[in-house]
Amino acid sequence: MAKSFKSYGSIWVLVLLLLVGGLAGSAAGNALAPAVPWLRAASVIGLEPSTLDLHFFKLTFGFTIALGPLTALGLIIGYLAYRRL
Repeated sequence: MAKSFKSYGSIWVLVLLLLVGGLAGSAAGNALAPAVPWLRAASVIGLEPSTLDLHFFKLTFGFTIALGPLTALGLIIGYLAYRRL
């Protein structure tokens, strides 16, 4: 007999909750950084913007994320909220 896996909600709900959690964590980190300096530490992960220019078409691709302690905590809380839905 096969195990049944719990079906979770839409991927867009997950993206929205991760976005809200990351933004809330980042805002909390910025607000608390003057009082607790180690909250300011962040690792920047991603790809620097690169541009493909064909004279009639210009395409720029790249992304970066600054991941601080409270931003990571906000992402984790967003994921846990998604799992509880």
